[in-house]
Amino acid sequence: MVTLTPHLDGVLMSIRAQPGARKNAVVGEHGGALKVAVTAPPEDGRANAAIVELLRDWIGLKRSEIELATGPTNRNKQVLIRGRSPEELATLLASKLGP
Repeated sequence: MVTLTPHLDGVLMSIRAQPGARKNAVVGEHGGALKVAVTAPPEDGRANAAIVELLRDWIGLKRSEIELATGPTNRNKQVLIRGRSPEELATLLASKLGP
């Protein structure tokens, strides 16, 4: 199960990054985090930008509703998703990831 933490502006979601992958994809759950693979290298913040864009499209958010909150130089990150409750996001993740 992906760790979702309530925040004043929305929800913090734990991410496990895999930069330099063959393709951009949400891989699944890994140790309480959503595992996200991106083709971008982990240089100059390109992988972080790719992760935010991939999640934005995958979840169906506007640009202003998602941002990297912690972990800019670490594989373990947190993204802030504005305007959603932890319950709403958990339901969405369950439907996207399956059982």
